[in-house]
Amino acid sequence: MNTTTHLSEGTSAQADGALVLVGTPIGNLTDASPHMREAIERADVIAAEDTRRFLGLADRLGITHTARIVSVFDHNEQDRAGDLADAVAAGQTVVLLTDAGMPAVSDPGYRVVKEVAGRGLRVTSAPGPSAVFTALALSGLPSDRFSFEGFLPRKAGERARFLADLARETRTMVFFESPHRVAEAMDDVVAAFGPDRPMTINRELTKTYEEVLRGTTGELADLAAEGLRGELTLVIAGHSGERTAAADHLGEMIRLVDGGMRAKKAAQEIAARHGVSTREVYEAYLHREE
Repeated sequence: MNTTTHLSEGTSAQADGALVLVGTPIGNLTDASPHMREAIERADVIAAEDTRRFLGLADRLGITHTARIVSVFDHNEQDRAGDLADAVAAGQTVVLLTDAGMPAVSDPGYRVVKEVAGRGLRVTSAPGPSAVFTALALSGLPSDRFSFEGFLPRKAGERARFLADLARETRTMVFFESPHRVAEAMDDVVAAFGPDRPMTINRELTKTYEEVLRGTTGELADLAAEGLRGELTLVIAGHSGERTAAADHLGEMIRLVDGGMRAKKAAQEIAARHGVSTREVYEAYLHREE
């Protein structure tokens, strides 16, 4: 087991380096902490997801720095990780930050942390705002146990399967989604979880036009179909754990069949999602008009 220990006085200069994960505001600039400012001002190297955005943020906040600035984003992070770890090993302080929120949380950073920590070097943080925890706290849904699922898959088939696998998840779930895909994503949410799950859609968190939309999955799917703007965080209640009757899922069955799925296949999917009998769901569909 590899453990990272804090360095004591008298260690060599090479042992004084550190990787500092710095959380930046997700909207409201006044959320910038003194800890964040101090870390940036003292850094030897700043690894930013978008260097121009970082420079703009520093300018708006009046932060002065003399650090060497490098870009670290999804497509170059693996290549940069070794160089940044070398800098830490050489005794430098490397600040890692992304466009908004905490690095490594659905943002670049994980690979760099893995490389630095894997060498037994120091990794610490100047924590800041997080859309995940902000949305969860605002949702009013159970927060003692939750799962963060990141961005939903872009492709419709992958997204539908991804959500179907979570249909009986009992923890509150948090997702990110683009405003350009949220309408289609919400259709898949309803197909997987049914129309009656409590949820919220949070847009523009901490910004001037922050909005928390509350309702059921079906109600918010209708709102999403009308169009939503801004960065979106979805918080969806987990499965209640209660066994439901086959007839309770008739509407979901009808939507799947109307969408082109064979009735027997639709019955199998609903049975898997909700823990009911495939035969009972299928028969409820066949006798729906009796």
